[in-house]
Amino acid sequence: MTSPYREHRVLDAESLKGLAHPLRMQLLESLKSLGPATASQLGERLGESSGATSYHLRILEKHGFVREDTTRGSARERWWERSPNGLSLNVTDFEPHSPERAVAEMVGREWERHRAALLDDFTSRGPSELPKEWYDASFVNTIHLQLTTDQLCEFGAEVEAVFERWVATHSTPTPGSRPVQSHFNAFPVMGGRVSGAE
Repeated sequence: MTSPYREHRVLDAESLKGLAHPLRMQLLESLKSLGPATASQLGERLGESSGATSYHLRILEKHGFVREDTTRGSARERWWERSPNGLSLNVTDFEPHSPERAVAEMVGREWERHRAALLDDFTSRGPSELPKEWYDASFVNTIHLQLTTDQLCEFGAEVEAVFERWVATHSTPTPGSRPVQSHFNAFPVMGGRVSGAE
């Protein structure tokens, strides 16, 4: 899975150790989705103690996933933000049945669980809680295609180019903006047949 966000960081066995805990994954996703926060604020968001969030934030910092937001806070309270690089993970880079492969698969599942939870939250609460213009501007699309592997690579590259253009110009809050997450999935349907195969 490759992120189109600016330059992306390829996760290796060492960096995966920094993500090998569900709370660390939640902290990283919360900072990505909702922006900078203190350990106390993150604890309130996630139903955890500030001691637990502080501990896991320090581990994430050690592995380069988060950093202190020096434009906020004081000597008494640190603000944290996600490091600006995107993340790339390919579970097949790790040997089957290895501990590293197991951690990579867990990280991938946590990313997907978080994405699904955000989509579920939008579809269940959005119609009644979002202003109409925000709900009407949102979209959840599914398309069905028949592609070869080369075409799938070309399709993905074109979509990533669009993502990169928008991320380059719309990653900083501006008046009237709010956090928006876009999901794009393109993959072979399991159980589907290759066209023309016997």
